[in-house]
Amino acid sequence: MDIQAYYAAVADFIVAFHTLYVGFVVVGQLLIVFGLVCRWRWVRNPWFRLIHLLAIGVVAAEAACGYTCPLTTWERGLRALAGQTVNDSAVGWFFNSILFFNMPQAFFTWIHITFGAMVLGTFLFGPPRFGRRKAAAPDAAPAPPPESAVVCPVGHSAASVRVERETGLRV
Repeated sequence: MDIQAYYAAVADFIVAFHTLYVGFVVVGQLLIVFGLVCRWRWVRNPWFRLIHLLAIGVVAAEAACGYTCPLTTWERGLRALAGQTVNDSAVGWFFNSILFFNMPQAFFTWIHITFGAMVLGTFLFGPPRFGRRKAAAPDAAPAPPPESAVVCPVGHSAASVRVERETGLRV
């Protein structure tokens, strides 16, 4: 394989990964908001929520400090080594047209920081659930029935007497 073709292939991989990264942050936030409204339990998964917050936190911090994303820098550097521009690669052109559009850099900085604040707000107002619910131990014996349920007339089980006593319904 030609070394320039290798650089171009790695640049295509990086821009595809970059697009998936952005997709994870954007689609993840939409799912979290809808999931909180619809009470989907999985959107409170702490691993998912922490990784999601960290992913946008890195982007927002880069934007606030004025750094260019390392993925963009690596892709551009590899394209230069391959002797091509973004428009010379169909993969590069496709994914870059999703990631970037003709706006001033200040617009992207504002978007990244605002989106990071929105994710942080969602994290604080719809926090993940870190604790597990306590389940009964598998070795634990069931609780003994109340004394009145043990002494029962013939033909009735202890469970039916207990249901009758607790609910008032004759079973």
